[in-house]
Amino acid sequence: MVPLRLGQDRNGSRPAGEDGGWESFTTASTALVLGFGNVLLSDDGAGVKLVEWLRTDLGTDAATFVDGGTLSFSLLSYIESTDSMLVIDAADLDSTPGATHLFEGIAMDRFLASARRRTVHEVGLIDLLDMARLQDCLPSRRALLCIQPHCIDWSETLSAVVAQALPGAARQAQALLQRWKTT
Repeated sequence: MVPLRLGQDRNGSRPAGEDGGWESFTTASTALVLGFGNVLLSDDGAGVKLVEWLRTDLGTDAATFVDGGTLSFSLLSYIESTDSMLVIDAADLDSTPGATHLFEGIAMDRFLASARRRTVHEVGLIDLLDMARLQDCLPSRRALLCIQPHCIDWSETLSAVVAQALPGAARQAQALLQRWKTT
């Protein structure tokens, strides 16, 4: 497995212009799979780990896989270039550890707009999506796949229960990407 690094695209490179800035992509037909999280904080890194899993399992032709880490604004160029975006992150779902939930379209917007912050990356994601709305490039197909963490503490390893949930979460993500591909 070749892990993605912060802000890398499916080819493992960072899109930089001559001035070192981000450039837009021209792969609007390719779905964007964006993982948020800090892999040094155990289950907080579940989104990034799942993006790595999907990239390995599906291959780089299936989607553009990006490890968003804990960044937000610098990822706008990825969003501008797609009409289908799946965001994956650990979030408090008020559920048992390892539980997953997929929020699509307006349900994603409502979940993110709820008064209670469920993930430390949520504020950055909300701002990023607001920027996309202002630029009129918010993907028409968008979804947020959340995984309930068990432990967020210094560790590069997921908790056993969250690690066991990854195959099911991967199936959910694959089914969504397949549905988007055929519709």
